[in-house]
Amino acid sequence: MSLSVIITTHDRRDDLAATLDALARLEPAPDEVLVCLDGCKDGSAEMLRTRHPTVRVLANPHRTGSIPSRDRLIRTAAGDLVLSLDDDSYPLGTDFVRKVDDLFTQDTGLAVLWFPQRSDEFPDSLRQTEFGPDCFTGTYSSSGAVLRRSVYLSLHGYFAPFVHAYEEPDFSLRCIAAGWQVRLNTGLVVRHRYSGRNRNENRTHRLHARNEQWSIWLRCPWPWWPLISLRRIAGQAAYAVRRGPAWIVREPLWWGRALGGFTRIWPQRSPVPWRHYRRWLRLLKHPEPFPDGSPSDSIGGAP
Repeated sequence: MSLSVIITTHDRRDDLAATLDALARLEPAPDEVLVCLDGCKDGSAEMLRTRHPTVRVLANPHRTGSIPSRDRLIRTAAGDLVLSLDDDSYPLGTDFVRKVDDLFTQDTGLAVLWFPQRSDEFPDSLRQTEFGPDCFTGTYSSSGAVLRRSVYLSLHGYFAPFVHAYEEPDFSLRCIAAGWQVRLNTGLVVRHRYSGRNRNENRTHRLHARNEQWSIWLRCPWPWWPLISLRRIAGQAAYAVRRGPAWIVREPLWWGRALGGFTRIWPQRSPVPWRHYRRWLRLLKHPEPFPDGSPSDSIGGAP
């Protein structure tokens, strides 16, 4: 199966260059690498022309967000499979492409395959070699996941109004409702340097919380959606309380933005059957072990 790599980036030229250097060491190489420059003004385009001229480049004149950029990349890609990465993440193990091809060829019900990460965000993970058994999950990480492109297109892709955050659980829900699998494979590992540039935890929290509400309004059936909505508002507020006063005072910002989008979101409502929604909720909290119950062989790799 052919494999395309997609990366969206905003003004992180050096991180992007390091990731592309790492991808160049894969054997076999992916069939193509695509990068979306999302309003970049830092010389990323010049770096790509000089250091990585074979990369296919899409450019947004103005910043549109990671989700519309990823959607554009997936729709442009030619591969049967699409490896989604951040500009500061890359797979460990030079035979990554071959192993991914084997896994998707063997499992025709697989929509998304994702991987544990050795991340600077969690220093203990840099020394970790065992990540437990494979399992079915209710979400994944776009900084290290392979999507079956035909499934992505058949389910109409990511919900672009999210702009950033929460595309993974929302898409996973639709995959599960359509009978597809979302699976964590612990035998392959992604290195995530997790650059602090252009990141803001509180802003991401507010986007995640707003988009979670929009997803509930879009996907959760009656009469459950009001109950789930209130429960998640309480859960997000409790998280803000744990983070401290600076987070608490900003919490109403996402409430207003969520409500402000109601008239745009509600007409696009397409709820899934409750049995699928309930199973997805369970998978978010309690991933299901892969049938053989055994961990995959860890590939190791330098941190």
